[in-house]
Amino acid sequence: MLDVLQFKMLRKIAPVSPKTLDPSNYEGKSKMRVLLGEELLRLVQDKTVIDFGCGNGLATLDLARAGAKKVIGIDILENALQEASARAEAAGLADRCEFTTRTDTKADAIVSLDAFEHFGEPDAILAIMHSLLKPGGFVMASFGPTWYHPLGGHLFSVFPWAHLIFSERALIRWRADVRPDGATRFAEVEGGLNQMTIARFERLVAASSFQIEMIETVPIRPLRRVHNRLTREFTTAIVRVKLVAKG
Repeated sequence: MLDVLQFKMLRKIAPVSPKTLDPSNYEGKSKMRVLLGEELLRLVQDKTVIDFGCGNGLATLDLARAGAKKVIGIDILENALQEASARAEAAGLADRCEFTTRTDTKADAIVSLDAFEHFGEPDAILAIMHSLLKPGGFVMASFGPTWYHPLGGHLFSVFPWAHLIFSERALIRWRADVRPDGATRFAEVEGGLNQMTIARFERLVAASSFQIEMIETVPIRPLRRVHNRLTREFTTAIVRVKLVAKG
């Protein structure tokens, strides 16, 4: 009964699909530089780098422009890989950029952007990343919004923290009216949502073959005055990390 009432409220609040996080926020900017930060980005110079979940290749090209010796973009979507290859060719970077669904090449570094909140099995992804690194290699990742961010529900955040207020069943039923693709859980929606929190990510890393060398929780600008260790789950915009193999 409660789910039905919540669904009806959602239909009143958002009768049509709201805008999701807009990629045009990075228009005219390097998404790689914004999300990863200059300090981490400098670490790719003269390195063989894997762009894990490369999509259309924009970040892959940025890694090459930042001085990477070789960049391998990995993704499961063939159409995205074809688009990425065309971009690299047009940019004159095809000699340093390769796009594929899998690789046996060992890398000095792996970069992952906007992905750890979407992976269905993030623990398995960490194991795969570890297998793709040379000894002494490292992972640089940036992800967010995490689950307790005001818009951590992505499409489901019809207003701030709506994904925490309404039940999953009500939200999925509402989504079926605006995105009728048969998804029945957050994890099944396009892109997937694994409800990643900062604390959960830290636990996953602790249980993996990696350890956190650096973590930065970048605050939401209007909330930066109240951003601290106790409030970070609700006040963090993006998480930046550097992972290294355990000794």
